[in-house]
Amino acid sequence: MYYVVRYSGPFGFIKPWTAVRDAGGGETYSQQFLTPSIVEGIRQKLEVKEILRHKLTYAAIDLQQEVVKAKAWKLNRKEYTRESSILKRGVLINPCLYLAFGNFRDTNNAVMQHICLCRNEDILLPDAKIIEMSEQEFDDRDGYELRFGKSEKSFLVGYDRFNNNEEMYGWIDIVGNPIKNSSYE
Repeated sequence: MYYVVRYSGPFGFIKPWTAVRDAGGGETYSQQFLTPSIVEGIRQKLEVKEILRHKLTYAAIDLQQEVVKAKAWKLNRKEYTRESSILKRGVLINPCLYLAFGNFRDTNNAVMQHICLCRNEDILLPDAKIIEMSEQEFDDRDGYELRFGKSEKSFLVGYDRFNNNEEMYGWIDIVGNPIKNSSYE
């Protein structure tokens, strides 16, 4: 039996692990899946023993512009300045994330807290209702899920910042229609 908490918010951004290398084009789109280190970061934030599974849906991806400042200061005519540039970021609109737990204690702890996908301003809030479902019911739920581990379907999804930058692998399991017209099902 899974104990599931649904998190939702108006928008969210899952930073691709390749974003630093891809930023030369000026556009960075949100990933549609959570890497193992993102799930681990959420687990640590929630202070739970284990997140068994997750599923993500959203309504659309919206391209937004942001002005970003360089970290380095530059001396220009006896004045220090930081160069700025414009970044186009594709964010998830109305993301809905389901987290599955194996015990009621972890679920009860998680349902009392908010989470962030990859940026602190992109807050997702929990529904107060805890959903009980079987593993098969969770499997059948619409959404994107990165299944962790190596298999013939796996690809490199990043480097584990919690484990000496070890390579992380997984495969995307897409069920039904993960792109919903509304964040409320």
